[in-house]
Amino acid sequence: MDELKDEYPLAEEQIACYRRDGFVRLPNVLSPAVLEVYGAEFTRLVQALNRQTLPIAERNTYGKAFLQITNLWEHSEIVKEFVLCRRLGKIAAELMGVDGVRIYHDQALYKEPGGGFTPWHADQFYWPLANDNTVTAWIPLQPVPLEMGPLSFCVGSHKLLKNRDMAISDESEERIGRTLNDYAKDVKPFALGEVSFHSGWTFHRAGPNGTGRMRAVMTIIYMEDGMRVAAPKNGNQQVDWDRWLPGAQLGEAIDTPLNPVCYSRRHASEVSK
Repeated sequence: MDELKDEYPLAEEQIACYRRDGFVRLPNVLSPAVLEVYGAEFTRLVQALNRQTLPIAERNTYGKAFLQITNLWEHSEIVKEFVLCRRLGKIAAELMGVDGVRIYHDQALYKEPGGGFTPWHADQFYWPLANDNTVTAWIPLQPVPLEMGPLSFCVGSHKLLKNRDMAISDESEERIGRTLNDYAKDVKPFALGEVSFHSGWTFHRAGPNGTGRMRAVMTIIYMEDGMRVAAPKNGNQQVDWDRWLPGAQLGEAIDTPLNPVCYSRRHASEVSK
């Protein structure tokens, strides 16, 4: 749809907010019509690709948090059109202050009715990337009231160095939560069409879904165009390198078929198809 090719006008205050706080929530990024059309395809693929069969009560904390299906764009031209769109890519580039962005990967995060909390964590723990120019777009496909488990953030936590070595777990919820006890938190519902963008090192979590409806969310992870592969600091980063950066070489700029450019200011006329 043409909306995905149009620019979203970012205000200077919104860019400043992102860089100061490590996240920003932007209203009316996507119309209800776009969310309905593309959301139906996201949901179709989540249902088709989901391999989780255990009842929620029998899963561990991570399994209770959500159904997680990655790189939907590899399975659908409709999803590809959305994930690689100029509108969202340009927002990501402007927030980070870079000339262009590539996709790292996408993932659907569907929190089932009765699904559990998502523990405190920082995403970049998992990524073998050479710098911090990364951002995740969190895109709800419906309004997310507090009782449905919206994403919440610790304000300014992208500047903290402690506990960056923790995978998402019960331990991360307890230890990171304790460390962040004296920091301000942003815990608010999401309106339809509202999208948040958070830095790779911003600590965030989500509450449980206490409603009878699925909390359907699509996410897109962007990295600076020109990002280089860094030596993995843990086993998770090696797994990510193998899966999301196939063929990329240590120390070299990432340019693989799984990491196309979504937006480039230097080549503004190029729009990923």
